[in-house]
Amino acid sequence: MESHVTQISRDDLEDLREAFNKIDIDNSGFVSDFELQELFREASFSLPGFKVREVIEIFLSGDTNKDGKINFEEFVSIFQELKSKEFSETFRKIITRKDGIRSFGGMSRKSSEGTQHSYSDEEKVAFVNWINKALAKDPDCQHLLPMNPDDESLFASVRDGILLCKMINLSQPDTIDERVINTKKLATFTMTENLVLALNSASAIGCTVVSIDAHDLMAGKPHLVLGLLWQIIKVGLFADIEISRNEALISLLADGRENLQQLMSLSPEELLLRWVNYHLRNAGTNTISNFSDDIKDSRAYFHLLDQIAQEEQDDYKMRVEIEMSGLSEHNLDKRAELMLRQAARLDCRQFVSPHDVTSGNSKLNLAFVANLFNMHPALQKNTHLNENGIDPADIATETNEDKTFRNWMNSLGVSPYVNHLYWDLCDGLVILQLCEKVNVPVNWKRVNNPPYPVLGANMKKLENCNYAVELGRDIAHFSLVGIGGENLNSGSRMHTLALVWQLMRRYTLLVLSDLGDGEKVKDQIILDWVNSTLTKSKKSTQISSFKDKLIGTSLPVIDLIDAIAPNNVKWDMVNRGVKGELKADDKLNNAKYAISLARKIGARVYALPDDLVEVNPKMVLTLFASLMGYGLKKVNR
Repeated sequence: MESHVTQISRDDLEDLREAFNKIDIDNSGFVSDFELQELFREASFSLPGFKVREVIEIFLSGDTNKDGKINFEEFVSIFQELKSKEFSETFRKIITRKDGIRSFGGMSRKSSEGTQHSYSDEEKVAFVNWINKALAKDPDCQHLLPMNPDDESLFASVRDGILLCKMINLSQPDTIDERVINTKKLATFTMTENLVLALNSASAIGCTVVSIDAHDLMAGKPHLVLGLLWQIIKVGLFADIEISRNEALISLLADGRENLQQLMSLSPEELLLRWVNYHLRNAGTNTISNFSDDIKDSRAYFHLLDQIAQEEQDDYKMRVEIEMSGLSEHNLDKRAELMLRQAARLDCRQFVSPHDVTSGNSKLNLAFVANLFNMHPALQKNTHLNENGIDPADIATETNEDKTFRNWMNSLGVSPYVNHLYWDLCDGLVILQLCEKVNVPVNWKRVNNPPYPVLGANMKKLENCNYAVELGRDIAHFSLVGIGGENLNSGSRMHTLALVWQLMRRYTLLVLSDLGDGEKVKDQIILDWVNSTLTKSKKSTQISSFKDKLIGTSLPVIDLIDAIAPNNVKWDMVNRGVKGELKADDKLNNAKYAISLARKIGARVYALPDDLVEVNPKMVLTLFASLMGYGLKKVNR
């Protein structure tokens, strides 16, 4: 008997999107399975707990990456089937376009495609316009740009991998050594290399790519292309919305009700909302609580533009007279257009159209505001340091090690998104998710999930942290002497790093255990493999340990890559120095080249160039382990 799936109207789809965005507070594009019941409640479709668990079991059985994450399209399909009161194996294969929403696909839930997917024309147009402007002068992108926002050229543009690599470097400069990108005589193989490089590099900057591979991008699958591009763009937009990188944000302290640590624990989204309201208060007008419903009438934007157009700083002055007469326009679409014309005078008419404003597209409005902040923050630097008794030394700067761990966690799709390595781990939930991802089973019935009770909230979080330490000590057999749940709960850097490092090490070595029939891989085994592989390939480099100073030249890494993936190294790009001595700049250039090469051949590398130059033994170990995993897989094919 053919099943009939309830169709979703445009209005219903917008309501579902609004409900989804309320639960997806970090704008990651995903909600976790344990948030599903709350999501149904927001969508006015309450289900008892047992029914939600049943739904999760049935629908996530087809979750090929087993990450327990549900994106908007998957949620819509679940909602459709529940409303139809029966579960079906397949969806109709349809391609439709209605009011800016496109649907495509329609495969078995057992297939790798998973479900019917949809994407928004508005987002496609916004990303095309942003990319056209950002890469307009890049000589390697001239065969792609400018793209037409009104057709499907965006999805074809990512096929050779060049545009994705360039966008990653735009968001996080120097992530990819552009000497490694294939730009000439492109064939399927060289384009695939670029895509592998882009995906591994996107992962290294904290993008979740576990459900995407080079074939998906080569095929230009719209929902995957847009999802990846949004993550890459967001990383760049949010890069400086962090107090250690922009001390002027201290101006946003809530007078008398907040300390520096509380402000520093806010996410970029929360800081942006605080920033907008800071300027709206200065303008003497109403504040907002979101970037959807509260901005639809453009009033907040008019006043925000008027405030930031008057900014004055020590090294910069800008005076643009914002025309406020648009506020008297009754038609909201016309009013939004008049507002955006004022934004254009500040060179900030990016990401949103008038309809995106009046429809309350939260993702694109968030991007619009982030770009406004980056271009014209209009905050006085250091003005609140002394009067609030703040010592600049108290503003903790994220170390390279912190950044690497944080990006690793986010690339695995943990929820919520980790913005601050220590504060965002205080409730234990992220650590417990990481435990599960490194094959340490978690009994989720023992876990306290948000929302936490007003009274006793910290006790619930502490219980989670205690459980995480228990799993690490008793199941994973980590060395956790002197580390308790209270250390994680309080955000202790030293103790949190000790646990997180062991989780990352286990994650890195799992692939080697899989290749070695489950045998536990010790550091010496990796070291011996590195040296024997170099010797077999008649390389002169050898390392005595993962602290060997020779690693600072990156030559052992480059030689190893040449040994396991011949013909990838361009030797004229490698600095060997005079009598083995290399200048600091030459070491750094070698390190950048080595890491990008490793990612290009398919090794999932999170280490930074500085880790090689400074010979950080932890990150060096993960790099060599990843290369060993690649080398052994190649041998076993």
